[in-house]
Amino acid sequence: MDYPRIYKPDSDSDDTTPAFISRDRRPDRYYDKPEPVSATSDDDLFNFHPLRPPFQARDQKRANGIQTTTPQPVRGKYGAPLLGPENVALVEQNLDLLRPPKTDSGSVMNFKWPFSFSHNRLTEGGWARHQNEKQMPIAKDLAAVNMRLKAGAIREMHWHVTNEWAYVLKGSLRVSVLAPGGENEGVMYVADVNEGDLWYFPAGDPHSLQAKDTNPEGAEFLLIFDSGAFDENETFLLTDWLVHVPKEVLAKNFQTYPDTTPFDHIPEEELYIFPSTPPSEDINKELVVPNPTDPKYFFAYPFSKVEPIKYPGGTVKVADSRSFEASKNIAVAEVEVEVGGIRYWHPTQPEWTFILSGKARITLFASQHNAATYDFFAGDVAYIPPTFGHYVENIGDEPLKFLEVLKTDVFQDISLRQWLALTPHNVVKAHLGFSEQFIDTLPREKQVIVSGEQADWSSDEETM
Repeated sequence: MDYPRIYKPDSDSDDTTPAFISRDRRPDRYYDKPEPVSATSDDDLFNFHPLRPPFQARDQKRANGIQTTTPQPVRGKYGAPLLGPENVALVEQNLDLLRPPKTDSGSVMNFKWPFSFSHNRLTEGGWARHQNEKQMPIAKDLAAVNMRLKAGAIREMHWHVTNEWAYVLKGSLRVSVLAPGGENEGVMYVADVNEGDLWYFPAGDPHSLQAKDTNPEGAEFLLIFDSGAFDENETFLLTDWLVHVPKEVLAKNFQTYPDTTPFDHIPEEELYIFPSTPPSEDINKELVVPNPTDPKYFFAYPFSKVEPIKYPGGTVKVADSRSFEASKNIAVAEVEVEVGGIRYWHPTQPEWTFILSGKARITLFASQHNAATYDFFAGDVAYIPPTFGHYVENIGDEPLKFLEVLKTDVFQDISLRQWLALTPHNVVKAHLGFSEQFIDTLPREKQVIVSGEQADWSSDEETM
């Protein structure tokens, strides 16, 4: 039987770090990089801490009718094999919980939520599921909805007590919003948004969403709200409001009184998400008034057309109030990290991260010796409270793509290497024992993404 080539830790070590990136107690020295060895059993695949989750190889063997074993909570001389029943499918997606790295410590609130765990509200026009602080109590400042509309389907006209920010996952939509201001004391904005584009609707501004038929399947998108307490089922809906207003009051408002017959067909139940005819491809045919020309009323942003900035190890592109003026309280980075690469932390803002594709590992440092590591896959949400140290590492065999959504008007982040490089060297040495030679090699420019390429371990001047 052929097994993949793997790196194994030293046999007398309880460290879970692959040997070729292990350090001895002198932080400016590294062990020599060993040659990979051939795995000889399923235990080899599951009883070491991998650079990448090994269950893809396991799945292939199962498909070929080969018996395989369950991952075990064993790390070197620590732990013991499972004796009782286990949900293997979940275990295999959470290997860093089953056998956490030696560096994990203490207690950290759960900061992972797969949208597949959320209750899904199904309608004739599509579906919606949400994540808020009820599902993930650590998420105090941001909540999210994953919504799907069939072609032509409408998300009922509504408004919120929170700001709404959105990212289109698939398909195209026509969105509209009425904002206060302008000559008529009300500005209507209508726009088409496509895959990878954004919109932002301020709290209280009434709006609507409709999937176009550009994609015959309709559209799917993410909605982010700047309150962890937001609940999708507590939205203010147009039909729900009007059905609870006496008809004679409606007649007075619309100046038909005493005739109340125009209001006889208001649905008694909310529409929420419902089927309808797709909008015209020509948006100008549906404009009641011309769109505004003032950028502060441009509530949609063609983020898909923004070219990402390339760095060693990946790409990043950002949208915040500097480029998307209407987005006053939410900013985003769309990040792609190459295999083995890592991305570091954001110091002051709550962060909601969504994995678009690939596999990630995130360790969250919560101070006071508390740290925890989780594994993430496409469709998973990570929530990082303000100031918590963390990294996002690509542990898959393909590029990792994800969104970093911050509750702020201007996107900011911090490079650990730049911090240490620019701090007086004697202070860094006093803390970490780094040699002067090692500190001198640290880049003084911010490293937005750190490449996963292996250094030349024969040289003391290479850095991590």
